[in-house]
Amino acid sequence: MEPSEAAEAISELGEGEGQKEKSAEDKFRGRAALVIAVMAMLLAITSLGGGNVAEDIVANNIQASNLWSFYQAKNARQTSYKLAADELESEIQLHESSLTPELRQSLEAKIQQYKETVARYESEPDKGEGKKELSERAKGFEAERDRALKQDTSFDLAEALFQIAIVLASVAILSSSRMILRLAIVLGAVAAVLMLNGFFTLFTLPL
Repeated sequence: MEPSEAAEAISELGEGEGQKEKSAEDKFRGRAALVIAVMAMLLAITSLGGGNVAEDIVANNIQASNLWSFYQAKNARQTSYKLAADELESEIQLHESSLTPELRQSLEAKIQQYKETVARYESEPDKGEGKKELSERAKGFEAERDRALKQDTSFDLAEALFQIAIVLASVAILSSSRMILRLAIVLGAVAAVLMLNGFFTLFTLPL
């Protein structure tokens, strides 16, 4: 083989290796871009879930607050009827000898009416507006609010990790660093788990 032919062979070999390296680099960048696209999609879903949960927190908190206000109003009125009944009973005892049968019967009827009202304010299953029913409904909304707060924490953490993972994956493309891309994928996987926890409350975060 002549020197010129050897030089051409070496040149072709170098070009082939360069093409292989370029092809491997293109594949790496393509995979990294795919990772970024998937995480961007999951980030959008996480943001949507977090927004809905935030609305649930506000709505449930308002409902619970309104029901507790209604409960307090019922309690105040119930107390006033209790006091009125007690006062009439005291009047009957103090003036028992001077009361006419008609007046006594009228006072006892009024006392009975007050006591029935007190009992109705305590529990009114047919309308669901007794203190017992109002308390149960308010606690139900508070439980939903607390659940939404836990979901919101998971969504917030997932959103932050997805954003960091996307930045790292972008850096991996620029620096051609497979280690950084692996780190981005790990963070993205953790973020995905937190996102699922936000939707399904699979576990409670120690926060």
